[in-house]
Amino acid sequence: MGISFDLTVAWALLLAFSVYVYVVMDGFDLGIGILYPAFPSKEDRDLMMNTVAPVWDGNETWLVLGGGALFAAFPMAYAIIMPAIYPPIIAMLLGLIFRGVAFEARWRADSRFSRKFWDWAFIGGSTVAALAQGITLGALLQGIEVDGRQYGGGWLDWLTPFSVVCGVAVVFGYGLLGACWLNWRTEGDMRDKARKIARILGFVTVGFIAVVSLWTPFLEPQYFQRWFAFPAALQVAPVPILVVAFVIFLGKELYNESREWLPFALVLGLFLLCFIGLGVCMWPYVIPPSVTMYEAASPFKSQLFMFVGTIILVPIILGYTVFAYYIFRGKIGHGDGYH
Repeated sequence: MGISFDLTVAWALLLAFSVYVYVVMDGFDLGIGILYPAFPSKEDRDLMMNTVAPVWDGNETWLVLGGGALFAAFPMAYAIIMPAIYPPIIAMLLGLIFRGVAFEARWRADSRFSRKFWDWAFIGGSTVAALAQGITLGALLQGIEVDGRQYGGGWLDWLTPFSVVCGVAVVFGYGLLGACWLNWRTEGDMRDKARKIARILGFVTVGFIAVVSLWTPFLEPQYFQRWFAFPAALQVAPVPILVVAFVIFLGKELYNESREWLPFALVLGLFLLCFIGLGVCMWPYVIPPSVTMYEAASPFKSQLFMFVGTIILVPIILGYTVFAYYIFRGKIGHGDGYH
């Protein structure tokens, strides 16, 4: 029996995997910055930073991998998508730059004014980066106008009520992820406060998930057909059912103090289900509703050459990432740190 291997599909799955891993791994440390205003004392903010200090910069490896995979494996998609979303992409990169500089500079701030400046740079950079990522997702999901093999829309086509709602949803979602991370990695008053914040953000995030989920099928006819037409609706029905189950389980665990790691894991699972729902809508389009992944793909030999290197590098990246998290496992208290 022959085995069929579709390299274009493999690249699409690899790209999706890279984006998801970036979202969940960089999401919680962006969430730390988003939560900064809720923890005004210097000691608490130092502790929050120290929970992610050993891993935060490595998390962004997956963003580079995702962007590189899009450029290398689907160059036509890259050429169309980037002009359509230049403003939010530039905003995201500037936010990440400010966040990264603030992460290092605030430790060396020698005055109260400079420390406050870098604290707000950290808050602003984290929030802007999260908002821009959500807007980018919304802009892609609502569809991009294509003219031949290039972008055919305007400079502000990305800015719509739907994309803004997606942006705000990601900000709250990252905040929830950050709160669950602090609930797991800290103790005492900070853990208790983080858990209370997680309960509030969990409610808000679930509300945004519901709004976006109900809004999305009406953006494109193919989305509606995937979710509501019979028998396709039966095939995708497990996704919303599992979302409801995860939400109920998460709500219970945020009131359970014995398994502090579980709310974080449940939010990761909830994000994965949302990501699968996104895939259900878009597949096999890389630019909905007009360009499929096959139309946007680079030549087979180019894909094969790059795929060989990528499948060697990805396990290495995963290996050192897991090793870093293992080395710096456990709870962190005031006075502990890696800076």
